[in-house]
Amino acid sequence: MSTEEIVVYVLTALAAVVVVLTRLRLGRGSGGAGRLSMGRGLVDVHTVAGGLALVSWVAFLVASEDTFLGSSTFGILSLAFWWVTVIAGLLILVRWRRPKGRHASDGAADSWSDGPGLSILAHVGMLVGVCIFTWAYLTSVV
Repeated sequence: MSTEEIVVYVLTALAAVVVVLTRLRLGRGSGGAGRLSMGRGLVDVHTVAGGLALVSWVAFLVASEDTFLGSSTFGILSLAFWWVTVIAGLLILVRWRRPKGRHASDGAADSWSDGPGLSILAHVGMLVGVCIFTWAYLTSVV
């Protein structure tokens, strides 16, 4: 197994952690972390696409090339799920923007951190990871 393949596997595990922790932070009905209360729709998209991305990507990584799960079509489908997850995650970061105006509400309490640092690290890291997944796919590393 090459170094590039090991990096892809490690990033896959880290991406799974981001999807799960985002769901744990924001999936409860309590309003979640961040400055603003957020609807469940975007979090659900992030969770569902992330789950599908993770399952399909792992299947793609371990499947033989002569099966459908190891085919380029399935790999592209897996990457598409990853990109939907990344876009949803970056949109989730919008909740940290400071609301403007005299009637803007105060931010919600976040017991996991004192600010957006954890979410920024996770979702920008996810973006970098999915870029690496895409590069690894396009250069036939995986």
